[in-house]
Amino acid sequence: MRIGILTAGGDCPGINATIRGVCKTAINYYGMEIYGIQSGFQGLIDDDIAPIDIEDMSGLLNLGGTILGTSRVKPFPQKGSNNNERAKQILKNIEKRKLDCIVCIGGNGTQKTAARLAELGINIVSIPKTIDNDIWGTDFSFGFDSAVGIATEAIDRLHSTASSHKRVMVVEVMGHHAGWLALYSGMASGGDIILIPELPYNIHNLGNVIIERLKKGKPYSIVVVAEGIQTDPERKKRAGEYIAEEIEYETGFETRETVLGYLQRGGAPSSFDRNLATLMGGHATELIANKKFGRMVALKGDTITSIPLSDTAGKLKLVSPQHNLIVEGKKMGICFG
Repeated sequence: MRIGILTAGGDCPGINATIRGVCKTAINYYGMEIYGIQSGFQGLIDDDIAPIDIEDMSGLLNLGGTILGTSRVKPFPQKGSNNNERAKQILKNIEKRKLDCIVCIGGNGTQKTAARLAELGINIVSIPKTIDNDIWGTDFSFGFDSAVGIATEAIDRLHSTASSHKRVMVVEVMGHHAGWLALYSGMASGGDIILIPELPYNIHNLGNVIIERLKKGKPYSIVVVAEGIQTDPERKKRAGEYIAEEIEYETGFETRETVLGYLQRGGAPSSFDRNLATLMGGHATELIANKKFGRMVALKGDTITSIPLSDTAGKLKLVSPQHNLIVEGKKMGICFG
């Protein structure tokens, strides 16, 4: 069988480990041919495709980024447009290259696109990757654990600065719609206030919490904020900046913000993500060998399995207010808004 593999959307730690898992299993165990597709779906449109050999897999396990490159180019037109030329070109190039299946490694947008390509009759197997951990149908996506580790270490370092200067430190982490990264890194680093998009907050309450901490002899506070929390749209401020200004206004305490930004997406993957990526890549190859197409690899408990792409496309996995970390955090006195 001839397999094409691409990575689309935002980069994150563990993509190269996944490529390695797919390719080494496919070549070593199943005797398949692998073709790398450059720059996501753009490579399928432009026919920017080249063979991948086993020698190309050396050094990938701990390498950040993606050797195939990535882009956010979408094969399908925006709403209201009937221009399907890109999709037609993809079909043409797949037939030209005689590719039996396309492995799509990506986040929510990639899963949605993969599902639409599957509807056109293209054999697709997808693998979920995102630091946001918001892909529906899998307990964890690779990239998340690495990003949590990066954010946790950064917040740990801010504790000493906040303590030395007796300041409030607001740390903004990624997460437009889902607060998984803020929740996990905030809890792991001892955040005093954690704000996520799924839970409403009252800015006056945040000020009261910080003032009460001072009365109890705690001269500094750490506030972890997901970038997607609700703010005043007229102020046009980033989430971290907005919360920092509001807290300083409410309390009169010196408050500083730090935006971690793309630092969360770079560098080597954690050991957990390396193993998860390896297992997911291997399972994707097994699905292809058994001709089980139109599916996304998923982690359920401690089992690697798969679900239909149609089940996950267009859905988001959000944090429940009853999540164990939130329930336990509240018992410990952590404020969630």
